Amino acid sequence: MSFPNFPEKYHGEPVMRPADTIAMRRRFGKFPKVDAPEGLILCLKNDLPSQLHWRVPVQKVGKVMGDFYLVKSTRGRVGVLSNFGIGAPAVASLTEEMIAWGVKRFVLLSWGGSLQTSLNTGDIVVADQAIRDEGVSHHYLPPEKHIYADTQLTASLTLHLSASSATLKIGSTWTTDAPYRETHEEILKYQAEDVQVVEMEIASLFTLAQVRGVQAAAVVVVADKLANLKWEMPEDMRAINRSFESAYRAAIGALDEDA
Repeated sequence: MSFPNFPEKYHGEPVMRPADTIAMRRRFGKFPKVDAPEGLILCLKNDLPSQLHWRVPVQKVGKVMGDFYLVKSTRGRVGVLSNFGIGAPAVASLTEEMIAWGVKRFVLLSWGGSLQTSLNTGDIVVADQAIRDEGVSHHYLPPEKHIYADTQLTASLTLHLSASSATLKIGSTWTTDAPYRETHEEILKYQAEDVQVVEMEIASLFTLAQVRGVQAAAVVVVADKLANLKWEMPEDMRAINRSFESAYRAAIGALDEDA
């Protein structure tokens, strides 16, 4: 894998600043009127906070390109952001703003496709590293194949997840911008490298966290399968929903514990 090396992309002085965007959002009443939580869950299953509201009470406090909640049991220390779209650019832009606001720790809850035949729908992968096959990270750091999760937050998240009944795996993920260009050749290559799953956001979050000096970890719930070199959709959502609830509770526990 090779990418063009454009030093000005990650050394130059940017025109826009996240703090300015926050100021604009506040001016137009589009930013929560609360203090920043120390920890934030970026939740790609949009209905999860409302779906679990009776078991994990949350307070909706506004919108930031999506729905913003505070987890009541954490007394404002842990927030949840959902319904903001998909892909590396969306996650990176929102994370920039959240860091500028004051958030220090991030857990991304994502779903992805399994690359290993041993992984099935509803299994959970804690990503300890990500392959940077997307565009955003290359605007922040020189080209390298991998970017890594924060080890402390990942360990805490894994410990909280260990009580889950879902199959749990720690390993690498392949982040891509182009799900319809996941080729047979790439899948075979990454299978041989023991890459577990493919998704669209994690490399950008890990890169941004490293550059900005914050902590980031990520969980992928297996939804579909690519390991047999064809797309296999889930038969139903039951195992996926159970694993997302486990991941959600674990993320809240890890972020509240570390806050």
